[in-house]
Amino acid sequence: MTTWIASLAYVGYTVGAISCALAALWIGSRGDARRTDRTPAVVALALTANWCFAAASFGPTRPIVELSEVARNLAWLFMLYRLFANDGRDETLRLVRPTAIALVLVEIFQIALLLIARQNMPGTDLVAIFDTASLFRILVCVGALVLLHNLYVGAAISSRQILRWNVASLAWFWVFDLNYFTIAYVTGAVPLELDALRGLAAAICAVPFAMGFNRNASGLEFRPSRAVTFRFLSLMVIAAYLIVMVALARSFDIFTGDLARMTQVGLIIAAGALALIWLPSARLRGWLRVTAVKHLFKHRYDYRTEWIRFTHTIGATGVDNSTLQERLIKALADITDSQAGILLTPDDDGTLQLAANWQWSEIKVPAKAAPAELGELLERNELIVALDELRENVDHCGEQVLIPEWLREDRQAWAIVPLLHFDRLVGLAILSRPLVERKLDWEDFDLLKVVGRQLASYLAEQSGQAALLEAGRFDEFNRRIAFVMHDIKNLSSQMSLLLRNAEKHAENPEFRKDMLVTLRSSADKLNALLARLGKYTRPETGASEVLELYKTVERLADQFGQIHPVTVLRSETARVEGNSKALEQALNHLIQNAIEASDTDAPIMLAAYSDGIAGLILIADNGHGMSPNFLRSGLFKPFVSSKAGGFGIGAFEARELVRAMGGRLDVESREGLGTRFTISLPLLSAAKLLDRADVREREVA
Repeated sequence: MTTWIASLAYVGYTVGAISCALAALWIGSRGDARRTDRTPAVVALALTANWCFAAASFGPTRPIVELSEVARNLAWLFMLYRLFANDGRDETLRLVRPTAIALVLVEIFQIALLLIARQNMPGTDLVAIFDTASLFRILVCVGALVLLHNLYVGAAISSRQILRWNVASLAWFWVFDLNYFTIAYVTGAVPLELDALRGLAAAICAVPFAMGFNRNASGLEFRPSRAVTFRFLSLMVIAAYLIVMVALARSFDIFTGDLARMTQVGLIIAAGALALIWLPSARLRGWLRVTAVKHLFKHRYDYRTEWIRFTHTIGATGVDNSTLQERLIKALADITDSQAGILLTPDDDGTLQLAANWQWSEIKVPAKAAPAELGELLERNELIVALDELRENVDHCGEQVLIPEWLREDRQAWAIVPLLHFDRLVGLAILSRPLVERKLDWEDFDLLKVVGRQLASYLAEQSGQAALLEAGRFDEFNRRIAFVMHDIKNLSSQMSLLLRNAEKHAENPEFRKDMLVTLRSSADKLNALLARLGKYTRPETGASEVLELYKTVERLADQFGQIHPVTVLRSETARVEGNSKALEQALNHLIQNAIEASDTDAPIMLAAYSDGIAGLILIADNGHGMSPNFLRSGLFKPFVSSKAGGFGIGAFEARELVRAMGGRLDVESREGLGTRFTISLPLLSAAKLLDRADVREREVA
C-alpha cells in the first residue's frame, strides 16, 4: 500500500470512528425513546466505531479488524430486523425472520473462514478462502438491500417520511460494501483505493442515520404488499439457486486440467437450462405465491390489487376481441388463479345453457347444461359449490342430486359461482382447477360472492341495453311500416274516389278505359306491398285445431322436395292442439333457412314423433352451422341476420309462433357440422291432464 493511500485510510477510519461514536452518543441521549430500535442502533454505531478504530490502529487486514467487522455486520443486520418491528406487531417480524437468520448465519461463516485461513495448515487454498469470504459478503449485502427495499416499499406513506434517513444511510452502507467485495471477488485482491475510503463511507452513513432518530420519528408502520413479498421470495429462491450452483462449481476444483474446465462448463450449461425451464414455470410461481400468502399474511387476498386487476379486466375492450361474458369469466378466474372457465345463463324456462367459454376448449357442455332447479337452489342460498367437496358426497342444501353428471365427472371443474342481481340468478360461472391444488376457504367464498354480484350487475346492464336496442329496432321497423301504411292509405283513397266516379260515369267508354288503367296500377302496387309485407306478417293464432304433426311434416317435405332434397327420417303419430297456418309458417322459415345454409345436394332431414309428453318436429341440416356467439346473441334477435341481405325476422318469428301455441323451439349448432332445430308442442292427451290438474288446484284453493 502506497504512503498516500495508507495516510488516506488512516484519516478515513479515524473520521469514521469519531463520527460513529458521536452518532451513537447522540441517539443514546437525545434519540426518540419510544422507538424500540434505539438500543440496537446505538450498539451498531458503537461496534462500527470500534471497527474503524481497530482498522486505523492495526490495519484493515489484521484478524482483530476482521472479527470487529463481523460483529459490526451482525449488529447492523439486527438493527435492520428491529426496524421491521417498530410498529410493535409480531406479524411483521415473522415476515422477515427466516431471511434475517439466514444472513446472520452466512456472516458467522466468516469466522470459520478466518480461523481456517489463520491456521496456515498444509494444503490450505487461501485464494479459494478469499473468494468464498468475498462471495459470502456479497450475499449478505444483496440480502440486506432486498430487506431494506421491502422495508421502505411496504411502509405506510407517513412512515416513509420518517424512514427515509435511516433507509438512505443503510442503503449507502451496503451498496458501498457490495461494490467493494464484488471488485475483490472479481480481481481476487482487496481494492486498495476503496479500502482506504471505507472509514469515510462509515462516517457518511452515521450522520443521516442519527438524524432519523429525532423525537418526531415515531409511529413507524410496516405494511408489506403481496407483490413485494412475492418478488422478495422469488429473489431469495434465485439467490439460493445461485449459491448452490456456485458451491457445486467450486467443489469440482478437485479435478485438474481440461477435466475441471469441462466439468464446470457442463455444470453451468445444465444450471442455465434448468433455470430457463424451472424458474419461469407457472406452476412454480403459483406454488410460491400460495406458500407466501399461506404463511406470511393473515388474509389470502390483497383486496386493493384484486379490485384494480378486476376493473382493468372488465374495462379492457378491443384488445383480443373478447366478449363481455368472456371478460367476466376471466376476471373471476384471476382471483382464484384458475386457468379457464365457462358461463351458464338461464333461458326462458330457467334451464341453464352455455353462454361463454374462456380458454376451456376441451370441456363438453350439452345443450341443456343444468336443470332450472339447480339455478333456483343456488339463487335461494347464494351457495358457492366446491366440486371437490361434492365429489366427496358433501351436501350443504340439496345440491348433490342437481349437479349434472358431465360437470361431476370433469375433474378440471373446481367451483360453481352463482351470479346474483337483486337476488335473481343471471348466470353461473364454473371455474377450472388452479395449477396449485388447494381448497376453497371462507375468504374465497366471501370474495367470490361479492365479485359475483358485481359481475351479475354488468350482465344485467348489458341485457337492459340489448332490450333497449331491440326496442329501438322495432321502433325503426314501425316507422318504416308507417310509410307502407301511408302508401296503402293513398291507394285506398284512389279506389274510393274511383268507386264514387264510377257511379256517375259508368256509361262513358273513356272513363271505363281510364278506370281499368287505374285499377291495374293500383293492383300492381298492392301486390308489391303485399309481397314486401307477406314474409313478416304474423297469422292469427287464435283458431286452434287438432293437428297430426307427421302429416304437416310430410306435406312440407313434398312441397320443398321439388326444389331441394328433403328426407323424412321418422314419421309417427303425435296429436297436438295448435294453429296449422302458424305451424306451417314457422316450419317454412326453418326449412328455408336450412336449405340456404346447405350445399345443393345436401339433404334436409325432417322427423315427427312423440316422447310421451310432447310432440316433436326435428329439422336438421349438414350446412355451415352457427357460432356459439351468434346462437347466444343473434339468432333470435330481430333484425340480426348471418345472411347477406337478411332481415333477421324468420327465426324470431318462428319461435314466437311456436310459443303462441304453448310450445318451445330449441336449437343446437356447430360450425362446419350443421344445425338442428327442435319444435316441442304439448301432446293433446298431456294437455288435457294438465288442464284437469289446474282445475283441481283452483278448486282446492
